[in-house]
Amino acid sequence: MRDPQVAARLKSLVDRFTTAELNQLLFIYTTRANLVLADFVREVYWARYAAGRNDLQLEDARIFVANSVREGKTQKPWSETTIKRISSYLMGCCADYGLLTTTGRNQRSISVYRILPKVAAYLAYDLKFSGLGDNQIVSSSDWDLFGLERSDVRDQLKRLSLQGLLIFQAASDVVHIGWTYKSMEELIDVIAQS
Repeated sequence: MRDPQVAARLKSLVDRFTTAELNQLLFIYTTRANLVLADFVREVYWARYAAGRNDLQLEDARIFVANSVREGKTQKPWSETTIKRISSYLMGCCADYGLLTTTGRNQRSISVYRILPKVAAYLAYDLKFSGLGDNQIVSSSDWDLFGLERSDVRDQLKRLSLQGLLIFQAASDVVHIGWTYKSMEELIDVIAQS
């Protein structure tokens, strides 16, 4: 976790956010800590979703992990046992975080997965307080975890602007974001009450 205050923030949200909202925040932090999961969601899950596929199978995860090992994305080669274990982990995480529902032993159905408004606000501010500039925030790979492209992120930020959580201005490829709240704690207090 980038910020040492993350655990305290998440703990403070347990009674203030819905289970679905907390789940999405935990999903973000889990993918930041486990890059193989982040890559799997971005490269396999959303590619399948965009292609109109309804399901994701354990074999899809195994192929992804095996290819990642072959491409040198791991520090050292993994055994077939490790590849199987990581493949199961990827599918399990996607199910745990609501991206997949179980339809069979080795097959899962792709769920409709959209970022929730409070999570979008939290993420935007989290990226800002981690030191990213406005254009970097819009282009952050964290949005990809929710299947959002740059234009989708801009639309999401416009909606947050209409809610008064920030001020979003865009012209061509340049964006400016005015930040209504000066700390994550201020933001959390406001969005937890809405």
